[in-house]
Amino acid sequence: MPDVVFSVDQSKSMRDQAVPGHNRWHPDVPTAVMVRPGQMIRVECREWTDAQIGNNDSANDVRDVDLTRAHMLSGPIGVEGAEPGDLLVVDILDLGPVQAPQEYGDAPGQGWGYTGIFAKANGGGFLTDYFPDAYKAIWDFSGQVATSRHLPGIRYTGITHPGLFGTAPSADLLARWNQRERALIATDPDRVPPLALPPLEQSSLGGTATGSVAEAIARDGARTVPARENGGNHDIKNFTRGSRVFYPVHVPEAKLSGGDLHFSQGDGEITFCGAIEMGGFIDFHIDLIKGGMETYGITTNPVFMPGNVEPRYSEFVTFIGVSVDRETDENYYMDATVAYRRACLNAVEYLKKFGYSGEQAYLLLGSAPIEGRVSGIVDIPNACCSLYLPTAIFDFDIKPSAAGPTKADRGQCAVTS
Repeated sequence: MPDVVFSVDQSKSMRDQAVPGHNRWHPDVPTAVMVRPGQMIRVECREWTDAQIGNNDSANDVRDVDLTRAHMLSGPIGVEGAEPGDLLVVDILDLGPVQAPQEYGDAPGQGWGYTGIFAKANGGGFLTDYFPDAYKAIWDFSGQVATSRHLPGIRYTGITHPGLFGTAPSADLLARWNQRERALIATDPDRVPPLALPPLEQSSLGGTATGSVAEAIARDGARTVPARENGGNHDIKNFTRGSRVFYPVHVPEAKLSGGDLHFSQGDGEITFCGAIEMGGFIDFHIDLIKGGMETYGITTNPVFMPGNVEPRYSEFVTFIGVSVDRETDENYYMDATVAYRRACLNAVEYLKKFGYSGEQAYLLLGSAPIEGRVSGIVDIPNACCSLYLPTAIFDFDIKPSAAGPTKADRGQCAVTS
């Protein structure tokens, strides 16, 4: 049994834990616990919004969620002997929903999770211009299988993984992040949703820091929304059991932190909260490669070796998109983002023919184990991306045929009042 080095009481906010975690990246967030190379450890994690979302049939909680509190991270975990320039070697041994003997259904991860479409005015998502309002689907867990009363006719095995883990930035690296992201915001300061999220003192949590240290973390700490050079919010679905991750070490002790556990997710997590979000646990084996950043040229972002426990699908309906805007017919030169967006929208339109609403289809594509691929970025002017939708996750045939689609009443997802 791994050593439980960071415990979470899922009935309490991260702020009220015996040892609180944090929700900003900063080199001065105090180390919560020390571990040694070669140690197997368990880290318990709070759901990323600090359990603001409930198991109900309304999306008002998604509409009104306070994103200044996210992500609630467990840690930092210090590693004995880790120094800047090393590589932290992290093996993911196991992970899953909440295991604590608490009442079923209190918080995401206790037998259930959720997928949310975030409102354009509060986070948005990949298709936010097409789906600007908030919606939600609740998923029930049975072993490794997820089903949803809000998306009937669908059942699949989740590729459980952490959305977010990373090491602490150095002071210089943090300053670079803040400078470049503020410069990006300045190019269109009134954009909705914003181009980036600068440091924000509101709702900042700096672990056990107090006084002037806590004030500095609140003032300068980086928000945890994107992936950066320390790792962070990668949202890679193949980051699962059996994976080995090599994190750059930027500060003494490395200070590994994370959370945002997902029961399942499609490539791109396209609804912004597209995964099946949950609280739970993750088991690691920790090691070091001294001087590994220079030895292997891993200076800007982590490298990882994926595990091999994902479900294997043999049949797909695949949707293709190119870098042309459907509404305006404007051609974007080799823009893979536009191409993947078009592939997603093509899939949404297809699924609507079987009785799903556009919002239900969008929720499905964010949470199910779809494959997204950059298929061609050499043939000017159009980049080509593809989205592979497994046919086996449906309890009816979704393949095109002369008989036409099997249209039925598929219910509805949770909506706002």
